[in-house]
Amino acid sequence: MFLRSFNVFRLNQNFQYFSHRLVNNKRTKCNSIFIKLPTNPYLKKFNPTYYVRDLHTSYPNNAVVPFLLADIGEGITECEVVQWFIQPGDNISEFDKICEVQSDKASVEITSRYTGVIKKLHYNVGEMAKVGNPIVDIETDSSNELESSLINSEVSPPSPSAQVQSINITEPLISGEKTHTLATPAVRRVAREHNIDISNIKGTGKNGRITKENILNYVAAGKEAQPSKEIVEDKLVPLSFIQKSMFKTMSRSLKIPHFGYSDEYILDDIIASRNLINDYITRNNQFSFNKISFMPIFIKSFSVALKKFPILNACVIDDDDANTAKLKFRRSHNIGIAMDTPGGLVVPNIKNVQAKSIFEIASDIRRLQEAREKNAIPPNDFQEGTITLSNIGNIGGTSLSPVIVSSEVCIAAIGKLQKVPRFEDVKDEVTGQLVEKVVGKHVIPVSFSADHRVIDGATVARFSQEWKNLLENPILLSAELR
Repeated sequence: MFLRSFNVFRLNQNFQYFSHRLVNNKRTKCNSIFIKLPTNPYLKKFNPTYYVRDLHTSYPNNAVVPFLLADIGEGITECEVVQWFIQPGDNISEFDKICEVQSDKASVEITSRYTGVIKKLHYNVGEMAKVGNPIVDIETDSSNELESSLINSEVSPPSPSAQVQSINITEPLISGEKTHTLATPAVRRVAREHNIDISNIKGTGKNGRITKENILNYVAAGKEAQPSKEIVEDKLVPLSFIQKSMFKTMSRSLKIPHFGYSDEYILDDIIASRNLINDYITRNNQFSFNKISFMPIFIKSFSVALKKFPILNACVIDDDDANTAKLKFRRSHNIGIAMDTPGGLVVPNIKNVQAKSIFEIASDIRRLQEAREKNAIPPNDFQEGTITLSNIGNIGGTSLSPVIVSSEVCIAAIGKLQKVPRFEDVKDEVTGQLVEKVVGKHVIPVSFSADHRVIDGATVARFSQEWKNLLENPILLSAELR
């Protein structure tokens, strides 16, 4: 809030007045409007007061303050500026939105800690802002001490010819409110790919937010603001923020010698068990979801098997030298799940899976999926992961080779569920003997990658057999649950 300078004046008996402005210890004449307050005869020892509003303003002793980009999450050193909510010359108040920034983990709106006028933007949209560096300069009013000294100073008694001595009251300067287009970075990226001016689209999301469906419907209706041009030359495109993060993470992962292992799991019994669970969910209204996918069952059974192989949940400390390297065994099963988003791949994790039920895990997955659609997964969900389970099967693929996250020692990937022919011994109805026949089975391919510096192949194979046994025999899984 900006404070206007003060006038001190007196009125004589004929209501003629003179006024002086006190600015930097100098007096200057100015005009003012005065309003007389009713006088209380029982308070004669007090001077009647006239509150005055100045007809013109000034901003004494203003200071330009650099507003620094704060640390928005563990390990984040830079963010991409997605959009500005203000421009130079705009008035801003405390807690007003300044800009939206995108890290490799989440999109965050930055709010102001100051009240003042925007003097400078240090970054353009799309540029990378460093944590701890200024993002805007804000001119703030530092005349509070002047205001305090004038208000608290004792007013001298009026002379016989004078009726009033008064001080004008400071008032805020209110700037006009601006409107901005609400859309996530992923939605803006889709709009750019279709050469669409996003400000021409009416959003149907919360608070008028533009969704991906709004963009696609706009394209389908043939209302593109700018016609696409035929590409006749190669084009250089900078990496997105998530792509840059993947670039750095995967480069670190290349230091790890990977050991690969693959197997197939038959899921006919677990499919029947999931159908029973979904029937139970349908009959009860206590859940926030109508049914569960296979993923909560995969994650819980993965954690149960992990209890017998804690080394797969460990991490390597000081791995540059074998003489100083150590293994840190982590008690919490914070299982990461790879999620595909319009902006790229992200890997949030579900905390403490070992202590959660299948229903609780399903609820966590639903929460992460809803946050993913808004590109607003909280930074905490990306921290402290211990092992990763990637399910690429909903897209396709049967032969997988997952890459280990540098802070972990193992990753598993699940491929596409298919019904395929398999040989099985079946009892003949006539002879009663076992006969080998071809039957249809629901099969998923499962692949592992492990850090071969600390994990041997036999350990991975035994873990896979333990997990496979739980999924192919759901009764054993239920026996392990607490």
